[in-house]
Amino acid sequence: MAPRPADDRQFAATRLDVRQLIAMANELLALAADLEGIVPHGDDAARAADPATVLVMARAEYRRRRNRGQFFDNDTLFGEPAWDMLLDLFIAGLEGKQVPVTSACIGACVPTTTALRWLALMEERGLVVREPDPTDARRAHVRLSPEAMERMERYFQRAHRPQVR
Repeated sequence: MAPRPADDRQFAATRLDVRQLIAMANELLALAADLEGIVPHGDDAARAADPATVLVMARAEYRRRRNRGQFFDNDTLFGEPAWDMLLDLFIAGLEGKQVPVTSACIGACVPTTTALRWLALMEERGLVVREPDPTDARRAHVRLSPEAMERMERYFQRAHRPQVR
């Protein structure tokens, strides 16, 4: 007996659900692997100072923020463009990557005009440094100031250290 069109639609919908579940499971496994390197074991609380661990924590934080929008089908619902840009620029700084202004705007998941306003505000407050691209006069790069890099690192060290009661 040949499958009916309704059965084909049901099968396609089920296959899509399975793909979404597999994607979520993979994301959870990645987060668990990240957290395995974050959570100190016993007297090993000094691991949080390790730059590689701080990078893992920052990536996990950024990934968690992006996941919220996926689960609620709306990236703008949880808008904190300044924090998203700080995270993105912090990760890029730890990885030694240059970030064009346009990429920083994309990392904020808000309209470009909104992201540019936040970049200007963060630049005024000394958190972001804007530098011209030496190879392309039409482009500029942004990075966190040394003070902002230090503040972000302190944030992750403090925020993810075990709480003593």
